[in-house]
Amino acid sequence: MPSDYAIIGGGVVGLSVAWGLLNRGFTVTVLDGGDGSYRASRGNFGLVWVQSKGMNQPRYARWSQRSAAAWADFAAELRDATGRHVGLQQTGGYDLHFAEDTLERKVADYEALKAKLDGDYPYEVLGPNALKREEPHIGPKVVGAILHHQDGHANPLRLLAALADAVRGRGGSVLTGKAVTGVAANGGFRVECADGTTVGAGKVVLSAGLGAIALGPRLGFKAPIRPQRGQVLITEKLPRLINRPSLVARQVDEGGVQIGATNEEVGFDDRTTQPGLSRLAAQAVNAYPALAKAQLVRSWGALRVLSPDGLPIYQESPSLPGAYLVTCHSGVTLAAAHARFLPDWLEGTPAAPDLEVFSEDRFAVS
Repeated sequence: MPSDYAIIGGGVVGLSVAWGLLNRGFTVTVLDGGDGSYRASRGNFGLVWVQSKGMNQPRYARWSQRSAAAWADFAAELRDATGRHVGLQQTGGYDLHFAEDTLERKVADYEALKAKLDGDYPYEVLGPNALKREEPHIGPKVVGAILHHQDGHANPLRLLAALADAVRGRGGSVLTGKAVTGVAANGGFRVECADGTTVGAGKVVLSAGLGAIALGPRLGFKAPIRPQRGQVLITEKLPRLINRPSLVARQVDEGGVQIGATNEEVGFDDRTTQPGLSRLAAQAVNAYPALAKAQLVRSWGALRVLSPDGLPIYQESPSLPGAYLVTCHSGVTLAAAHARFLPDWLEGTPAAPDLEVFSEDRFAVS
């Protein structure tokens, strides 16, 4: 029997959408790629992050805020459905600064965005003494920080496992090792895979991350996305060292410190490099000198999924109505929104969020 929805891509984005649709009573089949697929969901930093999002597009800031506000209930929902805790901690996050001028410029940017958001942008600036009270292990080279109160972090691998369990537990089908080669439309859709598997569906959601580069144009999308490498380091499990996360480092619920991440335009090369890892380590030690004595247990490189302006893309195909492109580089932050609000957009209900600003029309060449 065909499903109401076929979702191409079984990462955090695709599974979040699937979970939301199943909770609305729709039938869903998720097609996940093989072991050789690029998997941002298994290599990300795990932040639930609002600050700095939407500096040039306040609607993106609003969308991120709405998702962050829904995250606690989203995590509780997954826990109740699967028994899995996703390690959510949402007591704020830091933008650490090592120079006064960069801190001043960032505060000016935040004030401008705050005005566009009618004052709804809860942050405060911490000088060295105030930051030291919050983070006793912070280093003297940190001149201050911006503490944004809507930020937090979660365990991305636990989130991925919880979503997969939740989707299956609610009756969704998750087919793994499926490389989608094409989608045919004939009063519905037929999704075709390299191994001969075919799946029928009333609608199709393409949320395959970098896989959308090749498949997107076949469905009528521009899909102007690119990879960007991020390298990270992981330490041994340590006593409590960091109370709140930052873009420099975060201490996970299990005790290890995750250090990252680089931003490298190197195409599809997801290898780690000694210069990249050395820069990460040096910055982390400057922020938290105690890390100089920590043992490193692993490192990895993974590829982000980025649009030209860094914003998500939500688009219905102009040539194949009923086919949708859903892609972003903030899959963890936006997971709650994708599960709780995006199904209304896919179904065109009165409660649908206005996502027109995230359509591919913004990339049209005049």
